[in-house]
Amino acid sequence: MSDQVLIDAADRIMTIAFNRPERRNALSHDMYAAVADALGQADADENVRAVVLTGEGEAFTSGNDIGDFTKPYPHGEPPVMRFLAAIRDGETPLFCAVNGAAVGVGLTMLLHADFVFASEAATFKAPFAALGVVPEAGSSLLLPARVGEAMANDILIAGRTLDADEALRCGLVSRVLAPDALMAETIEVARSVAALAPNAVKRSRALIRGDRTAIAARMAEENAIFAEQLASPEFAESAAAFMQKRAPNFG
Repeated sequence: MSDQVLIDAADRIMTIAFNRPERRNALSHDMYAAVADALGQADADENVRAVVLTGEGEAFTSGNDIGDFTKPYPHGEPPVMRFLAAIRDGETPLFCAVNGAAVGVGLTMLLHADFVFASEAATFKAPFAALGVVPEAGSSLLLPARVGEAMANDILIAGRTLDADEALRCGLVSRVLAPDALMAETIEVARSVAALAPNAVKRSRALIRGDRTAIAARMAEENAIFAEQLASPEFAESAAAFMQKRAPNFG
């Protein structure tokens, strides 16, 4: 288990916190693996009735660790794939407490959560085209359905940054809270859900989420194109520009 992910379970709630504040909680292979394992444990434990996912420090997560993604994963399938499958197919109600910046996968993972609460200080950005890649986590299907195609283009292609109030208005989050109240209220609502009839919660959730087949198919399509882009000159230029702290030049 990575020490860059903090996991605690109490009162039927599992809390998972990204714990790499010095890197704005950029997600490494080890962190993806740790969170995927924890979500699997939550599903397997009948005493866990809700999961709360958040970040330590000032960011929720700044997205993928570019250093990890510039080189091949040496042990087969990258853990990010397990993580994405876990948030897509998990059976335990998932709460996201977005305490700060949610960038890239930090935004797209929210589309799989059952409850998304945001701090007033939270921001949301998915700069995929700027990084030379494409949307992932099923966001090319889920986000237009959530916010409309025009807004989805603004977020996923133009890379527009949303503040918490804009995210609330377009339906990306359901509550905006004062920073010092975020975790307390999220845990309170998680406890209230955990106290409900578990089978009724499970069946209600399944009805609301619907058939995940189309989402899984879109994720597979996204993953294939994402992998092609990772091997492209465009991503090489964006990664070099990121490391050199300059604007990319795509010609």
